[in-house]
Amino acid sequence: MTAHDSSATSTSDSSPWLILARSVGIALVCIIPALVVRGIGFHPTPLLSLLIYGAAVVGASFLLAWAAEAAQIDVSGGLAIAVLALIAVLPEYAVDLYYAYTSGHDAAYVQFAAANMTGSNRLLMGLGWPVVVLIAVAVATKATGTSVRRLTLEQSNRVELGFLLVAGMAAFLIPATGRIHLIFGVALLAWFGFYLFKLTRGDVEEPDLIGAAAAIGGLPRRARRFTVVTMFVAAAAVILLCAEPFANSLIAAGTQLGIDQFLLVQWLAPLASEAPEFIIAIIFAARGKGTNAIATLISSKVNQWTLLVGSLPLAHLAGGGGTSLVLDQRQVEEMLLTATQTLMGVAMILALSFHRYAAWALLTLFVVQFPITSTTGRLILCGLYTAIALGALVVNRRHLLPTLRAPFTDDTTRFGALPDPGRHRH
Repeated sequence: MTAHDSSATSTSDSSPWLILARSVGIALVCIIPALVVRGIGFHPTPLLSLLIYGAAVVGASFLLAWAAEAAQIDVSGGLAIAVLALIAVLPEYAVDLYYAYTSGHDAAYVQFAAANMTGSNRLLMGLGWPVVVLIAVAVATKATGTSVRRLTLEQSNRVELGFLLVAGMAAFLIPATGRIHLIFGVALLAWFGFYLFKLTRGDVEEPDLIGAAAAIGGLPRRARRFTVVTMFVAAAAVILLCAEPFANSLIAAGTQLGIDQFLLVQWLAPLASEAPEFIIAIIFAARGKGTNAIATLISSKVNQWTLLVGSLPLAHLAGGGGTSLVLDQRQVEEMLLTATQTLMGVAMILALSFHRYAAWALLTLFVVQFPITSTTGRLILCGLYTAIALGALVVNRRHLLPTLRAPFTDDTTRFGALPDPGRHRH
């Protein structure tokens, strides 16, 4: 057993195999019904299909998350990290890329590709960021006995904020032009590649694992590596098998229930695919590691504005479409909402200080959007995001240029063991 085996994990006194078996068993309970239904060719009602395949996506997402965390013990080198990063974000993108691919030969699916992307993006910043910060502040207040009002980020997080700020500002080109062009997509993918390269140059630190990931990390090296690879392959296969029926059942269930299909695709699919990441970040925050938790979610935000958005026009082209994913008026408004929310979120933490009032502002505006159904209402909300962002930029103006320069400097302050924009673990 290596030093990593004993020092990088935090397990209970129970056997790692027992903990792992229990966790994987729960995931399999979610996965097996979908495999059976898919295997025998049974076509349940849209709502039942949504539940069956949605549960499988959630179960497979947890398997991937545990394997990706544990793999940090053994992974080394930029190529290995890049491959690991792409595997780990598979659940989040499988459904969206399916919609984008299908939109290449069925224009009705364009709206769903945009819906899933904007939903996952806004869910992450509007719900994930605030909840993690508020939990971290509450835990710190209880631990110190004094009122803690802010979460302080590490200096290394300025690099991630710089990448997110550039990508977020570039994102305004989408609502401005009403499309996601292939050239713009390639540029975003290049920015993601540069981001990954930048992070892989940092020093590697030992991961702090919890739960099933810690159990895997506690196994002997050969058993650990075999388990990680097996979980990766099995989970990826489940997700690829379930992505299409899950995506189609979302649309069909909306019709059956009389619910706006756009809204179902926008919010339900991201909740299913991002559940493991949210839970892991919340656990970190509850254990007094709020800075690590928010770093995870900041990295994911970079990922969504680069890898995810950049991949959409490529998938659209591969599906038989043109060189642009053309958006309608509703999708343009949703993209503008997402871009202005991103600008506001980044502007408020440029000083590497995440105050709880900023968390409440993000959470409140996220909740407020749901009853808004008109173009005027969405534009007013965009205006609120923009006004707060501009105010925050003025207050934090001396931090703006250092943040924009951060991606291009040679300061490779240490990063987490897996510099993964979708699953950045510390």
